[in-house]
Amino acid sequence: MAAKYADERLALPAQFTPGKIGVVTVLYNSAPVLEDFFRSLDEQQYTNFVVYCVDNASTDDSVAQCKAKAGRYIVIENGGNLGVAAGNNVGTRAAVADGCEFVLYLNNDVVFGPELFAELLAGLERHPCAMTTPVMYYHDRPNVIWAAGGFFQPWLGYRCLHFGDGDTDRGQYATPAQVQYTPTCCVLVRRELFAKIGIMDERYFVYWDDTDFMLRAFKAGESLYRLPHAKLWHKVSSLVGTSSPFRTRFVHRNHALYLHKNVPPLFAHMLSFLYCTVYVCLSLMGRLRLEEARERIEFWREGIGVAKRLRIV
Repeated sequence: MAAKYADERLALPAQFTPGKIGVVTVLYNSAPVLEDFFRSLDEQQYTNFVVYCVDNASTDDSVAQCKAKAGRYIVIENGGNLGVAAGNNVGTRAAVADGCEFVLYLNNDVVFGPELFAELLAGLERHPCAMTTPVMYYHDRPNVIWAAGGFFQPWLGYRCLHFGDGDTDRGQYATPAQVQYTPTCCVLVRRELFAKIGIMDERYFVYWDDTDFMLRAFKAGESLYRLPHAKLWHKVSSLVGTSSPFRTRFVHRNHALYLHKNVPPLFAHMLSFLYCTVYVCLSLMGRLRLEEARERIEFWREGIGVAKRLRIV
């Protein structure tokens, strides 16, 4: 039988500080958004937390801004751009080793109210779950939802979709609810989950790494709750753009990696053929340049190749 990729699981230290949250945020030329981010952190009502600022070799003053905060802010400099998945893992290992009971994955291109941490933690106490997440809005459209949690589509290889994306908030998500998925833009995680399902798969570098993590939790029977009174506003793609060549490459490369990692081989190849055929059809319809279709197919093939790399533990 062929060996499979094994996600790294953490060995948890016996001692930890009850209620302590390790906030993990990954920096990469993040200076333009840090002032708002720091303000939101400094205004939190719940204060038993430490912020792990994991820097992926920023060339701006991101590190200097974080070091100037001192106090509860811990800066970890990777010395190179390891990617978001690896950056989150560096922060997660540090937080767990330092005795944090919870890890909060948190983008730094966000703003949020002073009640966020308290609400997320209270949700873990009220509901039988391993993770909690807020309702997330577009920063430039404050009453328009970006993600109210999400769900998987098994028939499309566990593709994920956000609840409410683009909808005006009319109170339709006013009740706490169990959901299958949330982007790790903001999610509070019990430390025990890292021992059960592992940490981020660093082969993704960026994009789909959080989807993979959430799918593993879902398949393991772990619960995630969306909390309507916890709110966050996201400056979506403010640092990388929505259609950059970088984003295009990793979105398609990693979708293929995700499929070929998480669904049976025959089904994965069928879906790969379907997606690549769609790219060709879009180019024939004039909705995608032929060169763009070719690039996407090449990125898809790259992802399949990455999926074949093994990590045995």
